[in-house]
Amino acid sequence: MTPIRVVVADDQELVRAGFGMILDAQPDIEVVAEACDGVEAIAAVREHGPDVLLLDVRMPVMDGLEAARRVCAEYPATKVIMLTTFDIDDYVFDALYAGASGFLLKDVRRDDLAHGVRMVASGEALLAPSVTRRLIGEFAARRPGGAAQSAQGVRAPSRLLEQLTAREQETLRLLARGLSNAEIAAELVVSEHTVKTHVSNVLSKLGLRDRVHAVVFAYEAGAVVAGEG
Repeated sequence: MTPIRVVVADDQELVRAGFGMILDAQPDIEVVAEACDGVEAIAAVREHGPDVLLLDVRMPVMDGLEAARRVCAEYPATKVIMLTTFDIDDYVFDALYAGASGFLLKDVRRDDLAHGVRMVASGEALLAPSVTRRLIGEFAARRPGGAAQSAQGVRAPSRLLEQLTAREQETLRLLARGLSNAEIAAELVVSEHTVKTHVSNVLSKLGLRDRVHAVVFAYEAGAVVAGEG
């Protein structure tokens, strides 16, 4: 099995070392580099081509937001997970627009850290369970009515929803409620394989990077309303 290659970027040495040890102890994960600021993080991604970059939001020299923008634009094969000590951090909202695949709180349990890396590496999106709905609801409230740009930097008008079949639109609404594939399958009374196909079609038709950006799009396009659920 080819291990998931990870770069850990954080300005606190103990955090970097701790996360590195936890992840390196996993049989399917390898930490290929560490970085103490955004500039070093970009250099490490350029040199090692990791599958996942764990990126602290607040760092000296270049912060995590700017590093996320550059990595997502220049190295799209590398998935970005933002690390933060705050439940709701203004930078996290912008990081999602920049292309990050989600975020984790720094007090995450070790099992959840490894699980999160695996999720993002497999193409899933990741939001800390304690803040998923709060973050998305606030995110939508800050950029109301679909007038803002979507996660891909383009307009997100409701007419784009017309590209989706009725079942794909329903899948999008359930995604926006934070449901997993298994939960969506139960809701729609279909197999998980069918749900994966619907999710893939939604992302492809709307030109979105991953699930978290599908959630953002759903709110901005008016498919769901903040607080709905």
